[in-house]
Parts: sequence; C-alpha cells; structure tokens
Amino acid sequence: MKLHRLVVTCGGTGGHFYPGLSTARVFQEEFGGEVLLLLSGVNSARQKEIACAAGIRAVELPLMPSPGHSPARALRFLRGLAGGYRAARQELAAFQPQALLGMGSFASLPAFLAAKKQHIPCFLHDGNARIGKANRWLSRGAELLATAFPPVNAAACRCRVITTGMPVRPELAKYAGISRAEAIAGLNREFGSRFDPALPVILIFGGSQGARIFNVTCPAALKAQNRADFQVLHLAGPARLEEALGAYEGAAFPRLVLPGSEKMELFLGAADLVLSRSGGSTVAELALFGRGAVLIPYPYAAENHQSDNADFLASAGAALRIDNAQFTPERAQELFAGFLADPAAWAERGRRAAALARPHAARELIEEISAGTASRDCIPG
Repeated sequence: MKLHRLVVTCGGTGGHFYPGLSTARVFQEEFGGEVLLLLSGVNSARQKEIACAAGIRAVELPLMPSPGHSPARALRFLRGLAGGYRAARQELAAFQPQALLGMGSFASLPAFLAAKKQHIPCFLHDGNARIGKANRWLSRGAELLATAFPPVNAAACRCRVITTGMPVRPELAKYAGISRAEAIAGLNREFGSRFDPALPVILIFGGSQGARIFNVTCPAALKAQNRADFQVLHLAGPARLEEALGAYEGAAFPRLVLPGSEKMELFLGAADLVLSRSGGSTVAELALFGRGAVLIPYPYAAENHQSDNADFLASAGAALRIDNAQFTPERAQELFAGFLADPAAWAERGRRAAALARPHAARELIEEISAGTASRDCIPG
C-alpha cells in the first residue's frame, strides 16, 4: 500500500527540526502525501511558525525535557512525557498516519510511544555520525534507523541501521549546482557588496550563537596577513555581531559581516574556503556544495558527536579538523597563509567533499519508510 500519511516528530535544536521539516516538505511536495509535524521543545512555538510558513501543518506538544540525574529533572521529564504522550495519542488518532518518523532527541519520545501503542510503525533518523542516546534507546521499537553519515556506533542500536544522508532544505538542494560567479553576483545584488570573482573568498560562521574563536581569533589572523587580495564573508551570530565588526576594524580586505542569513546557497556557493563548527547539517551542506573546510567541532556537543561528524569529511581528505583548544591565533595565521599561498589544494578538498554528498537524502528516507510500511502490510495476521 502506498504511503499517504506520515507524522514527523522533532523538536529541540534546529539540528533536529530542520531535517524533519525538509523531509515533511519533500513528502508533501514531491510524493503528494499528507504530513503532520509534532513539535516538542523550548523552540516549538517558533518552529511551528516556520513550518506553517512552508505549508506544513504542525502541532505543539507539551514541553519534553531531557532526562537528568537529579530528582527535579527526573520529575520534569516524567511530567513532560505524560503530557506529551496524551496529546500525541489524540493527534495520531485524529490523523491516522501510516508511519511515524522521529528525528532524534527525547523530544520524539512521547509521540514515538503513542504511535507504538496504536501499532503505527515507527522509523528514526539521526543527523550525526554518532547515533544519540535517545535514538539508541528508541531503536528497540523501531523498524529502521537511518543516519546522515556512516555511524561510528551502529552496533549500539537494536534495529536495522542504514545511511540515507541528511535531509537538507529543498532550496539548498535546488541551488547546489550554482557557480561561484553566480553566487558572488547574487551576494552583490542581495547585500550591496562589491565582491570580485577574481579574488578568493573565505567564509566563516560559528552557528547561531557565534563563538569568540570565529569572531575574534579569525579576524585577527586575517588582518595579520597584511594583504588585501582576498575577501571575507562572516556570519557572526545575532548576539556577537558587534564583537565581530569591531575585530575587523582597520582590515584592508573586502568583507561582508552579518549576524546570519537565510541565503546560505549564496554564501556556500561563493566560498573557496569555509571555517565552521561541524553540526550534521553543516557537514552535509559542505558536501552538497563541494566546499573544502576547516572544521572546529563544538567542544561541548553531546558525546562529542561534532568530532565524529568532522572526521567523516576529514578522513576522506575533504576537510581539516582542528580541535577548539588547538585553534590558537598562531595556528589560524598559519592556516590562512597556507590557503592564500595555494587555494588549489582546497579546491581539491572541495571535490572530495562533493563526492560524499547525498542530495536526495529526504527522498531516500521516505522511500525506505514507504518500503518498510508496505512490507508490514504484506505480513499475514
């Protein structure tokens, strides 16, 4: 039986929400299916607005906190689980989905358990190279767990594990083939910049929160090059914009410093070198656009999973991983000097990154879910 109705449950950080939203959009827009997003987390109200603006129906469930080690945290966890479970049961009973997809984190737990109670087949996706605690636990009741990258700990799961890639925003997938010249022209139109396609472009971004290592160390190291024959794109994070602007004061090279942007296809398309953290979506997008990168994993990521993500590209010669503590001002100066002396070496890293891209990850994931639900329908009894 064809898959017509799918529930996607996600929440918490954008690393769980945006891949879930992308999968929902592809299911609705390309497969013609009906989809419902169940959200639970501190950002669920804003995420609901984003989903609705994209034409995806979304419902907020009660807040589902992660379990902790203190009695107070455990009590909040149990209350969130009970409230979320009741609300999810009502939504599932009304929507009658053929399958549920959980995008990781404990935000997926209430809807997952409610779906199991109603005998709805459950599937999981993990956006990192290290499968997280919640997904490892939920795998006991899942038909399949799909991953963004080849997992380093697949043996810890209790269901079949495959790699389908990371679902990225359809807009990014659409423009992944943009030429560097087109991207630079687009930046100049969009932001009034005057970037020259003949000069190399360095893109720096440290996520929505920014980080001193990107917003202070990098500008100082770039200014220390004492040259103007390169250009810089810098997304500093909304709370760190003034810090980054101040760090670039007196620089001779052209630059565009912004808090953030929804036009990542232009920034990635224009870049010759990228410096960033190594969240799952970032790593997938670097591969999609074929960009060589210096990846500085967030040192406080759960179970150090950003290091595993960085190693996925680094082990293929597509990126250079530098741990946060090792990215000193001297190391940064050396890195930028090496890039400016031989940009072609980084172009080769970009080609290796492109070979790892999974541009149709959302489609592959949906096809696996469809096949899994169809096989269950064929089982007698």
